Amino acid sequence: MAEKKQFKAESQRLLDLMINSIYTHKEIFLRELISNASDASDKLYYKALTENLNGISREDLSIQIVINKDHRMLSIIDQGIGMNAKELEEHLGTIANSGSFEFKQALEKGQDDVDIIGQFGVGFYSAFMVAHKVEVISKKFGEDQAYIWESDTSDGYTINETDYPNHGTRINLYLKDNTDDENYDQYLDEYEIQRLVKKYSDYVHYPIKMDMTTSKKKEDSDEYEQVIENKTLNSMVPLWKRPKKEITQEDYNEFYKDKFNDFSDPLCVMHNSVEGTISYDSLLFIPSKPPMNYYSQDYEKGLQLYSRGVFIMDKASELVPEHFRFVKGLVDSQDLSLNISREMLQHDRQLKIIADKIEKRIQSELEKMLKNDREKYEEFFKNFGLQLKFGIYNSYGMLKDKLQDLLLYYSANEKKMITFAEYVENMKEDQKEIYFASGESYEKIDHLPTVEMVKDKGFDILYMIDNVDEFCIQMLREYKEKPFKNINQGDLDIDSEEEKKELEKVSEDNKDLISTLKEALKDKVQDVKVSARLKTHPVCLVSSEGVSFEMEKVLNQMPDGQNIKAGRILEINPNHAIFNALQSLFEKDKEKINDYASLLYDQALLIEGFSIDDPVEFSNKVCQLMVDANK
Repeated sequence: MAEKKQFKAESQRLLDLMINSIYTHKEIFLRELISNASDASDKLYYKALTENLNGISREDLSIQIVINKDHRMLSIIDQGIGMNAKELEEHLGTIANSGSFEFKQALEKGQDDVDIIGQFGVGFYSAFMVAHKVEVISKKFGEDQAYIWESDTSDGYTINETDYPNHGTRINLYLKDNTDDENYDQYLDEYEIQRLVKKYSDYVHYPIKMDMTTSKKKEDSDEYEQVIENKTLNSMVPLWKRPKKEITQEDYNEFYKDKFNDFSDPLCVMHNSVEGTISYDSLLFIPSKPPMNYYSQDYEKGLQLYSRGVFIMDKASELVPEHFRFVKGLVDSQDLSLNISREMLQHDRQLKIIADKIEKRIQSELEKMLKNDREKYEEFFKNFGLQLKFGIYNSYGMLKDKLQDLLLYYSANEKKMITFAEYVENMKEDQKEIYFASGESYEKIDHLPTVEMVKDKGFDILYMIDNVDEFCIQMLREYKEKPFKNINQGDLDIDSEEEKKELEKVSEDNKDLISTLKEALKDKVQDVKVSARLKTHPVCLVSSEGVSFEMEKVLNQMPDGQNIKAGRILEINPNHAIFNALQSLFEKDKEKINDYASLLYDQALLIEGFSIDDPVEFSNKVCQLMVDANK
């Protein structure tokens, strides 16, 4: 019997760290051992190709999983290259001395269909997260003697000669006993093993087989019997590796619904294979509807990450930008630098290159959809347009050149959703600004007093109903040198010179009346003026430059709202009968002007969607006005 050998001190420390810290999920041990088995099979297949060996074909190579509940043992078996005593010593006695890494370096100009997954030589030791003892029985191809490596990690390992009929490797894991925190029995359950293979190793390109107990109907009988079948657990060839011409839309739809837990077909599919400085395959989907938790903090963005078909992680958030967080899908790359545990990414240049290319791919797909399939794009925008607006706002406008041409807003003139480019294209010759108005709904905006005059002048208005809209517009500032202009804020400057002179005359002739109204509302408004923006409505409330009314509402709804208030300006229509009534009242009974001013101000507040300070006082004044009118 061979003497017991100790792990090197640094290897023992690394082993302890890895078992307790590096891997966040114990279940990935199976992924690591299957990946090692795949590597060993690749090495033998490559040897057969380069040395013209007979009797070795890819179709004959497989990976077998065996469950032995009586001995609490789980085995992973391959018919790969195998290891002799020296290689067992080198590869399993010294952690992070990986034969796969060396083999991969030697394959820089090798066969395209040889795929080495492991690089770091530490995956094998993940077995000790679930096993108190591990045996590795291996026989190198072309040699007669087999060897067994054994360890329980407490006092090193042994390597002895043994009998083994075939070339390849068998790893026996003697599972730990259950604890209050961990259920190790689950790794003896054939359906749990099937689930883990499907999750992590579905696309390993050798069949992963296991004996499965199934119920089968007896011949010429209604009775069922339990039979054992050797079942292949993995599909081997990933959808994204198949030629596109062989994949139907139904294939994409079913893959998406199965992998991403959606009941609906995706709205859009993007399938790409990229070769170059860094090579990768990507399969991206835009859902047809937002997930229920999409606009909540519970939603996690990110793409599934694979390395040569082996599942690495579920939500690689670095691979998709925040403004395209609605995209689901996966990336499979052989070139990413994975760290020691394979489940954490190095934040390196390669990752950034892939992320940049994916962002450009999504961008171009949306632009193409907008141009070629408007109905489909409008459906997308209804579901996810808010995310694009937040992208502009959250980036302080840095993304405006990328995203502004993807935005849609409702047009007052066209009665449909249009882009900024379409708005500008249809602008009147003398129009200098892009007009917009905000509110709770298109219907409510359409009834705002200020909308009527702008539409009457022949100018289109973009209606904005999302909370983020005005904040987004603030970041955009302008589009193709056309500034955005809120029709409920500041001066509109849409009158002719003749109309301006007429308004100045009315203001001058009624300056005492206006001054009295302003004095009556001095604590509530910054100014009172005769209006150039009203046609048939008596009054309106507009905000001064800076914070608009809609921004005031949004900011004050936030948990940390600080009672922000937009500057208020009451405008009165000089062509409305109410103005004539004010003129007459001013001549007869100046004392009542205060009540009229208060009523008009409250009326304007209600039109803008604000609550009034004292509804009871407002009601009493209206009633008194009705009584006075009948005296």
